Amino acid sequence: MSIPLMILAAVVVLVVVLVVVVALRPSGFSVARSMGMAAPAGRVFEQVNDLHKWEAWSPWAKLDPDAKVTYDGPAAGVGAGFAWVGSSKVGEGRMTITESRPGELVRFRLEFLKPMKATNTAEFTFRSAGGQTVVTWTMSGRNNFAGKAFGLVVNCDKMVGGQFEKGLADMKSIVERAG
Repeated sequence: MSIPLMILAAVVVLVVVLVVVVALRPSGFSVARSMGMAAPAGRVFEQVNDLHKWEAWSPWAKLDPDAKVTYDGPAAGVGAGFAWVGSSKVGEGRMTITESRPGELVRFRLEFLKPMKATNTAEFTFRSAGGQTVVTWTMSGRNNFAGKAFGLVVNCDKMVGGQFEKGLADMKSIVERAG
């Protein structure tokens, strides 16, 4: 076998191995972070359930303060929607509240249009514990082949989880100051 054919065979083997490795990665993902806040669950719930309040604590609002934001549906609760178009740091997408239980849960359909199309579920849960409200922010969804490949080079849990931590810390500051 000539050198060029050996190189070609090696490249083909590497590509096949890479495809197999990517294909075997889990399809589902979940990122979650929690933080205790010295505020009643109802006060924290309002920060999440009213999408107009997100700008004060959302880490993505700070990444691109010039992003174009539009609201639709009711001011808060089920059906309230929020769409954004921004720089490459925040992309383009929309979120819609699909479930809202005061002081317990707010669930969203989260649709990313750019830089990659994806539809995920995000939710906030609120639980009283030791005089605090423990807020858990979760995002979960399914990865297609491209998403699985992206996960080989970018640790989404650290990247998104770090943003969740910043957002929860800013929300904590807001709800504790309001007390």
